[in-house]
Amino acid sequence: MLHLRVPSDISWVTHATEHLDATLVDHAHCELKAAANALSMAARHSDDPVVVQTLTGIAREEIDHFQQVHDRLQARGLALGTPPTDPYVAALRRAHATVGPSPVAGDVAAAVDRLLTCALIEARSCERFGLLARALESKDRDLASFYSDLRTSEAHHYRVFVDLAIRTARAAETSVLDRLGMLAAAEGVIVETLAREGAQAAIHG
Repeated sequence: MLHLRVPSDISWVTHATEHLDATLVDHAHCELKAAANALSMAARHSDDPVVVQTLTGIAREEIDHFQQVHDRLQARGLALGTPPTDPYVAALRRAHATVGPSPVAGDVAAAVDRLLTCALIEARSCERFGLLARALESKDRDLASFYSDLRTSEAHHYRVFVDLAIRTARAAETSVLDRLGMLAAAEGVIVETLAREGAQAAIHG
């Protein structure tokens, strides 16, 4: 369903739960970045009210998720701090130029790739929130339930971004899904590369 080609290495969830404070801080930054990204794309698609409405709705949800994570940071006495660089997202965005031809041309191609990249980020978050929910079940029932709920939300966001990419492309759905498959293959390589470099206390680390 999520188009992911490579599962997360078990070392990721072990490291993330052993350094849960750092993981939570990174998660909060991820939610803020996701909200800002959705609003940025809404501005780029200002000629399509359906896309604008959908993306601003996602931004509101991401802000709500941020506030929920931030509440947990405060309860633990943690500061949000400066947002870190996300090597996973940076590498995935660079992959656009290396994975073969887009089914559309020009500015539309860039917009479709950006939407599909967002879909894959949501898919990876969905997978990892599920891993966290299971790993925390016997340690922190509140956080386990929280991440289980977020997993459902991220799965929905994944589907929304894929649908928006198809709408934006104005091309056959199969061609857009083919492009998603190309990007998913690149995403899998990125995940494997980061795993070899060592697990980080970060949602995409």
